[in-house]
Amino acid sequence: MTDTTQDTFAPLQPARIDWQDSTPVAQDFDDPYFSRDDGPAETTHVFLHGNQLPERFTVLPPRARFVIAETGFGTGLNFLCAATLFLEQAPADAVLHFVSVEKHPLTRDDLTRAHAGWPQFRTLCDELARHYPALTPGFHRLALCNGRLMLTLLFGDAAVRLGQLQARVDAWFLDGFAPARNPGMWTDALFQQIARLSAPGAGFATFTAAGFVRRGLAAQGFEVARVPGFGRKREMLTGRFPGGWQPAHSTPGHALVIGAGLAGATSARALAERGWHVTVCDPAGIAQQASGNLAGVVYTTPSAHATPQNRFYQSSYLHALHWLARHDFPARPDDGALSGVLQLPPDARHRDKQQAALDSGLWPADALRPAGEGWPDASLLLPAGGYLRPQRWCESLLHHPHITVLHEAVDTLTAATTGWQVGTDHGTHDADTVIIANAADATRLAGLHWLPLKRIRGQVSYYRATAASQRWSQAICHSGYLTPALEGLHCVGATFDLHQLEATPRAEDDTRNLAELAANLPAHHADLGGADAALAGHRVGFRCQSTDFLPLAGPVPDARANPAVQQPGLYLSIAHGSRGITGTPLCAELIAALVNDEPLPVDQEMLAALAPERFILRQRKKQSEWMP
Repeated sequence: MTDTTQDTFAPLQPARIDWQDSTPVAQDFDDPYFSRDDGPAETTHVFLHGNQLPERFTVLPPRARFVIAETGFGTGLNFLCAATLFLEQAPADAVLHFVSVEKHPLTRDDLTRAHAGWPQFRTLCDELARHYPALTPGFHRLALCNGRLMLTLLFGDAAVRLGQLQARVDAWFLDGFAPARNPGMWTDALFQQIARLSAPGAGFATFTAAGFVRRGLAAQGFEVARVPGFGRKREMLTGRFPGGWQPAHSTPGHALVIGAGLAGATSARALAERGWHVTVCDPAGIAQQASGNLAGVVYTTPSAHATPQNRFYQSSYLHALHWLARHDFPARPDDGALSGVLQLPPDARHRDKQQAALDSGLWPADALRPAGEGWPDASLLLPAGGYLRPQRWCESLLHHPHITVLHEAVDTLTAATTGWQVGTDHGTHDADTVIIANAADATRLAGLHWLPLKRIRGQVSYYRATAASQRWSQAICHSGYLTPALEGLHCVGATFDLHQLEATPRAEDDTRNLAELAANLPAHHADLGGADAALAGHRVGFRCQSTDFLPLAGPVPDARANPAVQQPGLYLSIAHGSRGITGTPLCAELIAALVNDEPLPVDQEMLAALAPERFILRQRKKQSEWMP
């Protein structure tokens, strides 16, 4: 496995394109992205027929999962061709996972310009363009065509990114620029990762017939053959990995999710979309605890340092935007709006941090830019962020024919011969898989007392809108936050109190929230009425946070015996703190991928950073260091 240090997540250099008529040519490699004669025909010959995809797609069983991995996403032509063939020939309930690496991704404008020449793919091109991610290093998981196509883009060096991938690949498209033009990609390190990730009997195809490519793949165990190439290319290479290929397929069962807040709703939806029947248990109903505030902000805290923690904040924010877009939420004005989020630095330390993020190159302008004139120095704008009603978002996610919500409190979890028996105050439920998503209450379940969780009290104040404040259109984060009006009320907040666990609202906290607004946004404070602002209500919630500020998302370890051993079918999605809107979709996607044995949507380092077992392993390491 490749070592994933911070340097491997360096800022991206987007592709520099020389447009020669309608053909994009990479300036850095002086090589066109596809055949000048007929790009789709070349892809069909080299990659689709080279991997026998028409025959393999036709014989896939129901609920099949087929994984293609590619070196060089480029214009996405190979994806468009393979996806179209899959949609035409594979069973209607089969899913294609297409994993593609790209060191120099095209900008959205260049991508759409390249797609203009292929009207036969217009619908898929439009959907891809709509969801094409910001050009940030790392993993980007996109669900397209109602989840039948799962595209995972790995932006960065091919060998490094594949070294960070967990997947079982059925077919390889080896499509970097020609080895003579781009020898840095075609390395033994790349061939080793291809072999590591290949399923038994996996196929590969590549346009090149270069001898060192043939020898490199053969050295990793591939059977390699020269076959006729496309057009003027006399030969190309195809081959297969040892073993008999067996198509993988999913077997959805019954899942039970404990908690109907943001973590539970996203987890339930991710499984339901994969065919699982999901029961969600929450005695208070949908989004009545920490997810129940009138408004929440869709934001992140940009950083100049690509640590696992900061990369999760960035990746989860971008993934949350993808979820919101594909679910068409907010759908109505009173659901909120993705109208941008302003971040004002409350002090010099935050000002330096925000300016460093802007200067780092890790945040392209479509994801982060200066707030502009009229705002303090180093103020930021997240142009795609916004504010929304968490309860409405949860209700939208849980509105699915495979999801049932029960007002029941879970008391016990007992491992059964297969799956789990879940005891509630209304009886028992049998489940193949259980996802614990009830924040700090998870520690009340047997065997989970060790969870390193903190409950942090927060009180938000609701102030009535005025004629002046009704004009506000963007959420603003400072030392607190302020949202535009929903149902005539602005959210002003929120306090942050680790030592006070009183659930009753306190007048002094409303005073504190208004004082923070006055100190950071005096003009907004005045528009709201100043000291005479009309308080219409307040709400207390308890954030659940881990001791290292990252969520716990993944399998529950056996804390007593061996933390490296996972308890089958038992998962956590908790400790999302004040970032539940942005953090929970990616964690839900990760858990669903683990449950269904899919390619993972995060790199191995981030996977370890989110794994619940990390705290037990750290504690045992610390104890061993102190042993005489």
